[in-house]
Amino acid sequence: MLRLINNLTKNILKGNDISFDDAIHISKITEQKDIVSLISLANIIRFEFKGLVIDTCAIINAKSGQCGEDCKFCSQSSHYHTDIEKYPLVEKETILEKAKDAININANRFGIVVSGRDANNINDLKTICNAIEDITSDLMISGCASLGVLTEETALTLKKAGLKRYHHNLETAESFFPNVCTTHSYKERVNTVKIAKKTGFEVCCGGIFGIGESQTQRVEFAFALKELNVDSIPLNFLNPYPGTPLDNADPIHPMDILKIIAIFRFIHPTKDIRICGGRQKNLRNTQALMYLAGANAVMIGDYLTVPGSDPVEDLQLIEDLMLIPRSKNISQ
Repeated sequence: MLRLINNLTKNILKGNDISFDDAIHISKITEQKDIVSLISLANIIRFEFKGLVIDTCAIINAKSGQCGEDCKFCSQSSHYHTDIEKYPLVEKETILEKAKDAININANRFGIVVSGRDANNINDLKTICNAIEDITSDLMISGCASLGVLTEETALTLKKAGLKRYHHNLETAESFFPNVCTTHSYKERVNTVKIAKKTGFEVCCGGIFGIGESQTQRVEFAFALKELNVDSIPLNFLNPYPGTPLDNADPIHPMDILKIIAIFRFIHPTKDIRICGGRQKNLRNTQALMYLAGANAVMIGDYLTVPGSDPVEDLQLIEDLMLIPRSKNISQ
């Protein structure tokens, strides 16, 4: 197995792609020594293509709860009884204050996230676009938005406001998606990503693990993202929320998470692999290893409905590994 991993690494460093079959093969490794070898070589790939700089982002939950979709992992779905705070879209001033907070915690990206199927409500879209215009013109931070399903008209409106990056997750493999959500299709998600790319946005698109998918489906999912050629790949790991259908799901093992990160680095050597929700609960004291497994980006601050860790500690961890938070790097 080590010989295979070494050979794959050499080919990737030469600019070649890993095959689906080889990715399936390494996804099935279970021995601790093989996983350690895999993540060690993924670190080399990360260094070769992404260097020492770690990209940092923060978000605002600008509209919370009452979502009509039935994604089984989501605490904001109106199909489930959870104790999250529910509120309509916040005022522009609140979004701008949160953007300033993101700057103060040394995030170099700021995402506006809303619950629900889309943001086609005229008043909501106007507020979001006004906030994007002010962030673009007045604040030293890169703006992103996660507003659900896109139409070409909405995408062009956001583009005109100055938005640079759009976020929309596929969540999982197409073959597993019907087990996760029944109120919309996988193809609808893919279509939104394609509209975002057609409009000229950078695209942040990933998903969530530990929701019942197989090792093969994880690889299938990774190659779907490769086909779409997305720019940033956020990896989330289930943090079961009481009241959702997955609230009793078995936790994903830290070494399994590190293997996922490494495999995604092998499949996506030049892309940003961004570690987001669930890292604190699932990786626990092994969080430092997510960077050594190939990650080069991270979400800091609070998540949508659960608190995050202290951003100061997150940034210190990056520097303790002799890595550089992008906010402290001259090149943006």
